[in-house]
Amino acid sequence: MVVLTVGAHIVDVLARPVDELPDGQGTVVVEEVRVTAAGSAAGTAVALAHLGNQVVSVGAIGDDDLGDLLTVLMTRHGVDVSGLVRRADAQTAASVLPIRADGGRPSFHAPGANLTLTANSVDPGLLVAADAVHLGGPDVTFGLNDPAFLGALDAARSSGTIVTMDFLSNMPDLLDGARGFLAHVDHVLPNEEQAASLTGEDDPELAARMLLAEGPASVVVTLGAEGSLVATREDVHRVPALDVPVVDTTGCGDAYCAGYLSALLRGLPLVEAARWGTAAAATVAQGLGSDANLTDLEGVLALL
Repeated sequence: MVVLTVGAHIVDVLARPVDELPDGQGTVVVEEVRVTAAGSAAGTAVALAHLGNQVVSVGAIGDDDLGDLLTVLMTRHGVDVSGLVRRADAQTAASVLPIRADGGRPSFHAPGANLTLTANSVDPGLLVAADAVHLGGPDVTFGLNDPAFLGALDAARSSGTIVTMDFLSNMPDLLDGARGFLAHVDHVLPNEEQAASLTGEDDPELAARMLLAEGPASVVVTLGAEGSLVATREDVHRVPALDVPVVDTTGCGDAYCAGYLSALLRGLPLVEAARWGTAAAATVAQGLGSDANLTDLEGVLALL
């Protein structure tokens, strides 16, 4: 199956465990430091590739050392990076993530070239040719909110392409700017905070129903340790999380999207797709970074 991921591409630098930042010139000795390909498009692309899909990723990165590193990392994971546009006037987006012992983390983030991605960067023919398109982070790639790109998405859907979408930020203004995409996708996968911000509704089931009214066929709200909620116009299902030791939650949402979409591409029902997403997220949660422990589909599904 061919999947096109479009949107946010980020280099993550992660260290664990970090429970406090030292004063002055102090040093904290940690167990592990990693650099990974991350972001709602790049992180999902890597996970999709490990789950047995052919993946082409489209986004904007800097013409810099970080951009070189990101392309090497993604290529090593089996992702086709020919759709990445290099920008001489912007750095590659990057985050520094000190991971706490409980798996949570603050973030130091430079949005960089993600903000420069435009509809002209995406070949409409790629959208139609793909079995699925995943929009990762349209809230931070607002140049895609263009009638030409939205029309190309609709044309792809008419030809049978599945379109999924998730978000990168929890910032209300950015999320509200991405609302216009809802009528042009099949499945949207916000986390609980994003769903609440988009709708003003703290109850995830009510928030999901409000988002369904704006166009998608399904809304999946990820709820962290509480699992996820799968809503369609006909019914709502709760899917529990898996009980695994959590090292780092970075990239769990991206892995969930990859598992969910991989199941849809194989014709599985939505609730089973949510179980695949749950297993992929649980796999990643047990290691450091958005690609942690990902080997292949068989390894992920073994958790179920």
